[in-house]
Amino acid sequence: MKKIIYTKDAPSPIGAYSQAVLVDNVLYTSGQIAINPVTNLLVLDDIKKETKQVMENLKAILKAANMTFENVFKSTIFLSDMHNFTQVNEVYGSYLDKGTAPARETVQVANLPKFVHIEISVIATK
Repeated sequence: MKKIIYTKDAPSPIGAYSQAVLVDNVLYTSGQIAINPVTNLLVLDDIKKETKQVMENLKAILKAANMTFENVFKSTIFLSDMHNFTQVNEVYGSYLDKGTAPARETVQVANLPKFVHIEISVIATK
């Protein structure tokens, strides 16, 4: 059964998609960018702050589905510049337990929505 997950603590979708979809016990999040859900403004001060906002958005969506980062088994990170990898990895890693960290790929792309520097999506299970 498909259930749409929505929280006001993460950015509202800007298109025809949901923040996340729960199918049986598996949660699929849409890619999150660094939009502050309170101000609806992008957080682009630096790549660490941008990554932190993305992770906070994902954390809120996971919480709305009664999950945490411990439930994440797969993540995808899209970067506009692979030179930011070390800083992104530092912030991203601070949200996860290294012993149970999910599988992940990180790829550089030509561009991202709203010309941000990072987008992350995750898949989690209960």
